[in-house]
Amino acid sequence: MGRVYNFSAGPAVLPEEVLKEAAEEMLDYKGTGMSVMEMSHRSKAFDDIIKEAEKDIRELMNIPDNYKVLFLQGGASQQFAAVPMNLMKNKKAGYIVTGQWAKKAYQEAKIYGEAVELASSADKTFSYIPDCSDLDIPDDLDYVYICENNTIYGTKYKTLPNTKGKILVADVSSCFLSEPVDVTKYGVIYGGVQKNVGPAGVVIAIVREDLISDDVLEGTPTMLKWKTQADADSLYNTPPCYGIYICGKVFKWIKKMGGLEAMKAHNEKKAKILYDFLDQSKLFKGTVEPKDRSLMNVPFITGDAELDKKFVAEAKAAGFENLKGHRTVGGMRASIYNAMPIEGVEKLVEFMKKFEAENA
Repeated sequence: MGRVYNFSAGPAVLPEEVLKEAAEEMLDYKGTGMSVMEMSHRSKAFDDIIKEAEKDIRELMNIPDNYKVLFLQGGASQQFAAVPMNLMKNKKAGYIVTGQWAKKAYQEAKIYGEAVELASSADKTFSYIPDCSDLDIPDDLDYVYICENNTIYGTKYKTLPNTKGKILVADVSSCFLSEPVDVTKYGVIYGGVQKNVGPAGVVIAIVREDLISDDVLEGTPTMLKWKTQADADSLYNTPPCYGIYICGKVFKWIKKMGGLEAMKAHNEKKAKILYDFLDQSKLFKGTVEPKDRSLMNVPFITGDAELDKKFVAEAKAAGFENLKGHRTVGGMRASIYNAMPIEGVEKLVEFMKKFEAENA
């Protein structure tokens, strides 16, 4: 049937040229006579792949030299534990709860120390980002934690919280590499790559060097110590080699597209097409406060669960995949990551107009 328009929240759409390149190299990577899938992580060929990938992401994000880039496994969810294990010196941390993943991270932190909920948007089903310009931040907090783009609820921090000098830790899984970022504002930025950067199975953590030490919580597994991974250049054990190789190709693709400024412009243009339609539609409406809307994840509803279901089914039949909203909120959600072409969004809006005319 050919390629569909894949609006999945993750694992998500990848650039077609990256997939084609990987297909060409599948059986024989650069004359090695084998696939990257079969290659020793200690080989010269793989060493070049991971070093090049790190060099490219450093360039794209302008990562300062005093930050380590770690290619890890275990999903962002495993970092929910690794963050407190590595950083909770005073056994106290602040969490801003803006959705399911921030909430899970907050609950996980409670296992290791005192987790303080500094702010939350649960009162309105996480449909906005709370004002974080003047939070009550206790002096003895080890760090302040946010989930920067909320995949399920479609919200995004446009201004980072004022942490009053405390280390900022951010889960950026669903906005990774979608726009320029000032890495120096964070102590730790990490995310699963399966939304904007590569296939599931890789987590990239960018950690300031002074936060990496052997001074971790008692009982921290060797594998969850950032120092273990940093000292071994992400090769302490077998890393997710093939996933890292694809991430490296995506970094090259983003560079070719013009870098993160160009990505941001491309993503704003796409999101505007969809939000503009939602704002004037009589049938569909967006669920997020306009000022906090994500460029990556766009949730919307008709207000009628049966009609929502009908829309998802008809959209699928028309070649628009994975538009069903997350099971916790229902409705629909279009995830429009970097690799989603503009015509994918234009065609979706065309289809929505047609559906509205037939079901008004």
